[in-house]
Amino acid sequence: MDDPELNAIRQRRMQELMAQRSPGNQQSAEQQQAQEEQKREADERRQMMLSQILSSQARERIARIALVKPDKARGVEDFLLRGAQTGQITEKVSEERLIALLEQINEQTKKSTKVTIQRRRSVLDDDD
Repeated sequence: MDDPELNAIRQRRMQELMAQRSPGNQQSAEQQQAQEEQKREADERRQMMLSQILSSQARERIARIALVKPDKARGVEDFLLRGAQTGQITEKVSEERLIALLEQINEQTKKSTKVTIQRRRSVLDDDD
């Protein structure tokens, strides 16, 4: 059952497959490093822009919000950056203005919960 020729073919095929995977893995690892570097650079640019837009107290407040709700902090940062790019924000945002903005965003995104209770009629209940 063990054919030496068949085993030799299998080994060659395995070596070919391993050789094909190695350069691909190196390339994907390099691509991942490049993507991580781009992401890091974009984050640095973002932080630099935010430091130009926000006062130090406002940056601290957003940092505290990011600890609890990172997605909400990211949304506020995006909103501020868009406002600065479109020219709506021309001066540094103070902590008081940031608080007002946060309250405004909370009002807009406030989720209302509605609870409805449906009582099931029991077989033993009398409707008479």
